[in-house]
Amino acid sequence: MALIAVIDDDHDILDASSLVLTAKGYDVITADNPDDGFFLAQKFRKEKFEIPIIMYTSVSKALGLEFAAGEMIPVDDFVEKPISPDTLIDKVEKLLQLHYKE
Repeated sequence: MALIAVIDDDHDILDASSLVLTAKGYDVITADNPDDGFFLAQKFRKEKFEIPIIMYTSVSKALGLEFAAGEMIPVDDFVEKPISPDTLIDKVEKLLQLHYKE
């Protein structure tokens, strides 16, 4: 199975995401996010990390803003916090299928 990195500043999100993903058979590593998620995604892309990125966000609900993946926010998909386990698994599996076609 794929190795999934979950990076967030909320330890509850890290624990819950890790639990859901490991129950589905994925290997998971977690890390606190010392940087802004937008900055981190841009840094990954600048360094040519060709990995799928799903960004957790609560900004849309808090500020009423809508985000879309693109050059300014170089992620593959967005997820509103809190995320349901089924939604998390669906999004992860879709991105893995797209990026790592067998």
